[in-house]
Amino acid sequence: MYNFAAHTCKFLLKRRGKLHVRNREYLPADTGFVIACSHKGWVDVVALGTAVLPHQIHFMAKKELFNHILISNVLKKLNAFPVDRNNPGPSSIKTPIKLAKQGHIVGIFPSGTRTEEDVPLKRGAVTIASMAKVPIVPAVYKGPANVKELFSKGSIAISFGKPIYFGEDKLTKDRLADVSNRLTASIRALEETEK
Repeated sequence: MYNFAAHTCKFLLKRRGKLHVRNREYLPADTGFVIACSHKGWVDVVALGTAVLPHQIHFMAKKELFNHILISNVLKKLNAFPVDRNNPGPSSIKTPIKLAKQGHIVGIFPSGTRTEEDVPLKRGAVTIASMAKVPIVPAVYKGPANVKELFSKGSIAISFGKPIYFGEDKLTKDRLADVSNRLTASIRALEETEK
């Protein structure tokens, strides 16, 4: 179902106009990894999924989206898994760590680079990548945020930054803050190139 949906969406996005994927060569080819992408709306989730084809992304999504059984089943078939963002605990990172260790791509969407809400989400992405011993790839989406904007003119772009690798050093509080700051700086730099 994931492949069908992703390829269909890619076809439709290309038909509506330009679809750019920049720096795809930065995506690690020999390991699982975490993508931390800027977030505007549901369109960027779709665009990111098409940008990494033929690979699949396992998306972290807020647990409220899984309350309805039908929607929950569809989301799970699209590789989404629930996370309690209001009360994150150790169990919240078990699934993404396991997926990344198994060689899969885990997608995390902080709300934006200039809001307070994205700080713990970026630190969560860094923690997951560090504990799974996989790199974290910054990414930026530029384009429509909703259905109305989707039908207007304008291109869609996904830009990837260079992956951040972790050594064998323990992830201390200071190192967590340092890598989170590097991730933020990389996302902001990508955003500047897209203006």
